[in-house]
Amino acid sequence: MPLTRLCRLFVAIALVAGALSALPAVAAYPDRPIKIVLPYSAGGIGDLLLRAVQPELEKQLGQNLIIEYRTGAAGNIGTSEVVNAAPDGYTLLYAPTNNFVINQFLFSNLGYDPLQALAPISLLAETPYFIFINSQVPATNFKEFTAYARAHPGKLNYGSPGSGTVPHLSAFMLSEALGAHMVHVPYRGAQPGVQALLTNDVQMFIISYGLTGPLLAAGKLRALAVAASHRFPALPDVPTTAEVGLAPDVILGNWWAIAAPKGTDPAILRRWSEAIAIALRDPGVQKRYAQAGAVPAPTTPAECAQRIASDARGWKAIVEKSGVN
Repeated sequence: MPLTRLCRLFVAIALVAGALSALPAVAAYPDRPIKIVLPYSAGGIGDLLLRAVQPELEKQLGQNLIIEYRTGAAGNIGTSEVVNAAPDGYTLLYAPTNNFVINQFLFSNLGYDPLQALAPISLLAETPYFIFINSQVPATNFKEFTAYARAHPGKLNYGSPGSGTVPHLSAFMLSEALGAHMVHVPYRGAQPGVQALLTNDVQMFIISYGLTGPLLAAGKLRALAVAASHRFPALPDVPTTAEVGLAPDVILGNWWAIAAPKGTDPAILRRWSEAIAIALRDPGVQKRYAQAGAVPAPTTPAECAQRIASDARGWKAIVEKSGVN
């Protein structure tokens, strides 16, 4: 056999052998426990939603999931850890809208574009946001609240879990839409903010249903509207923001998603997104999500990436308008 043909044959054999040797690595995934970095403290709504689906995910994947809480810098520390991790599918990020979309417009030294530095896998949940007011505010519906807020510009406070969060920016946009000049009071997390709403230190808080259900039942708070396409099943008498006349970009809900470091094998991303879709169909998971005020929201990796890119454009404009930095 001529030398040239022999060389080509060896090259072809080497390429095939290399391809075959790579197959078992993906096919066997996962062959050890997987770390999921949650860049916030334990006990919050995101933690609750992940814990609810964790057993089903472990069943689908055949491995334990180790949740690591890496707090600090508005979730940027934990997010950066995943951005810089090996793209092997064994270190993943589980985070809310802020870390995938908003923080890049709040922090000039973030050092990465989340959509470029991460490989989106799937949304896990949507958490529709409600407009809640303290029951001492003389308004029983959104129309009355609008009239009262406009008649008392600068006199009402609204709380948030911190500057630049979805509740803060949504409440800012609502105040702008109403011309109410409400005053922002940031807290270190959602629970202190809800407590401030309960004591009437702030009169309005935009947050999900999960932290407020018992307070609503006790008549200590009122829900005026929900930012969702349909009324929330647990509160069927509460109208949507569209029903009360608000534009769709005034109040935006939060979502939680899972992503891997950029460069992770697409087969691993698909393996995860398929496992998430199956796990979120479990009736027990769906019941716990409903109790927490969340809606299961599985997506393909491509759909997740598209959602992040689309939301980034909208949030960039909102952050610029708010002047938050």
